[in-house]
Amino acid sequence: MAVSESVFTPTPQPLDIAVLVLPRASILEVASVLDPLRAANRHLGREGFRWRVVSPEGGAVPLTCGIELPSSGGLAAAEGAEVLICVAGYSQAEVATRSLLAGLRRMAGRFRAIGGVDAGPWVLARAGLLDGHRATVHWEDLEDFAAAFPAIDVVPDRFVISRNRFTAGGAVPAADLMLHLIGSRCGAGVAGRVADSFLYETRADGARPQRPGLLPGARDPRLSAALTLMSQHLDEPLDLAVVAGAQGIGLRRLEQLFREGLGQGPGAAYLELRLQAARRMMADTAHPIQEIALRCGFADRSSFSRAFRRRFGHAPRALRSGKPAA
Repeated sequence: MAVSESVFTPTPQPLDIAVLVLPRASILEVASVLDPLRAANRHLGREGFRWRVVSPEGGAVPLTCGIELPSSGGLAAAEGAEVLICVAGYSQAEVATRSLLAGLRRMAGRFRAIGGVDAGPWVLARAGLLDGHRATVHWEDLEDFAAAFPAIDVVPDRFVISRNRFTAGGAVPAADLMLHLIGSRCGAGVAGRVADSFLYETRADGARPQRPGLLPGARDPRLSAALTLMSQHLDEPLDLAVVAGAQGIGLRRLEQLFREGLGQGPGAAYLELRLQAARRMMADTAHPIQEIALRCGFADRSSFSRAFRRRFGHAPRALRSGKPAA
């Protein structure tokens, strides 16, 4: 697609968008895509954007909050739209059926641009629609996504535009992306008024990382920086002296920062980061327990299971056996 054909260029023409919502997507993800478009039309005083919601089966889509989102029909109902945006969340590997992927491949050439939000890039990648493109996905899945699709240039940005493909790492980055689309087509003033409508203070550049490393409410940036450094080294935990040295402080001062900011020492906070990452992988991936243990810095499965049970009150395997995961 030539640059002149990009949907991210100034034009008074309305843009017709089909939003493919998969079961177990988040309502916030859907709203982050649709509500900025609605607000843009209000501020424009005309129809700058049109949209329709479509679903894999053509009926209402169950979202994670328990609400069912009405749709205009199945994937065929996206026919005629200029842009297709796939919004997906949990269990995308299950709900993105072979027939849906085949349908996406069959219809891809009919759209000027195709995008994915949160787990939506997984669906597009499974359909082979992101090969040769730069793309992002939710930060929790970046490593697995890159390993699964070596033909994709995976980056940790909030959102990515790669020729006629675009991807966003989650609900808030999706709002950033839609504001960028509105600004590109209708002007920065309109995008600014849309942001103001939602009291949206930070309109992020897509190239910013999804996780800036700042702890909300943290008074000392060294605490946030230490936590970020820890989160980047879960598989081979750093010595706390190394963490302290990276902030230009000693171990005693690091201990004080963590006690004052989090109410726990740096060792306990580091363990919590590793266990929370392991819990997510147990719930959201099919990785073997031994692999998860190693990826989260535990020497073996036994030590991992003991630490997991002490923290959460049940064995890791309970998350895959239908037992409560509280």
